[in-house]
Amino acid sequence: MVVRAAEHVKPRCYNVVMADKLSHKLDEVADRLKSAERVVSLTGAGISAESGVPTFRDPDGLWEGVRPEEVATPEAFGRDSDFVWRFYLQRRSKLQAVCPNSGHNVIARWESRFPHFDLITQNVDGLHQLAGSKRIICLHGDIWIDRCTQCAFEQRATDVSESIPRCSKCDGLARPGVVWFGEQLPHGAFERAVEQSSQAQVVLVVGTSSQVYPAASLAGVAQSAGAFVVEVNPEATSLSSLADVILQGPAGEILPRLEARLG
Repeated sequence: MVVRAAEHVKPRCYNVVMADKLSHKLDEVADRLKSAERVVSLTGAGISAESGVPTFRDPDGLWEGVRPEEVATPEAFGRDSDFVWRFYLQRRSKLQAVCPNSGHNVIARWESRFPHFDLITQNVDGLHQLAGSKRIICLHGDIWIDRCTQCAFEQRATDVSESIPRCSKCDGLARPGVVWFGEQLPHGAFERAVEQSSQAQVVLVVGTSSQVYPAASLAGVAQSAGAFVVEVNPEATSLSSLADVILQGPAGEILPRLEARLG
């Protein structure tokens, strides 16, 4: 009887070669970072997925069993604010059970490593803030913000409540401080993101599919201005053919290895 190796099993030499290629790429990116003064990281849902935060459209994701237009539009909130708030209060409750991962932590530490480091995130979960990041542009808002629908006053939720939040100034009905479908980004947020991206020497695009605009355009803005663009993602994306270097793998594994090379 002839025993054949399973076709899907990669030979050991293949794995060694791939590991060597990744190591070489990490060294190349580290060299760029060592000489950089202005660095930007653009993050998406993938980095938080490593902490256990559901993405939107994946199996068992946030939109599983619910249509976005039922919970993530101004019209939905106008029709049934109770239903929409139950969805977001449940999200907050689940977020309390997760923690920043090593990818979030590395990005937070880089604020003090580089003379100018800025974080632009599409995430609303607050994990970057928990990790210690302070220089953040939240393109899609923040789920932990309650914004009054009457006077627009914003306050940060300090705990998870089962009751619908009211404004502490005018007692008006509050809404989640996230960007819903059909809404504009927070005032000035994208303009600041474009400015930082166009001034960066190195841009790391971490855990994003690069399909959601206008955020997905920022890597191109940076590259056109001369930045060295690095993609960190387990899978190929629409950015992969344009990035200067692709570090394929989870951010929680890749970024600590990259940080270690910075000395």
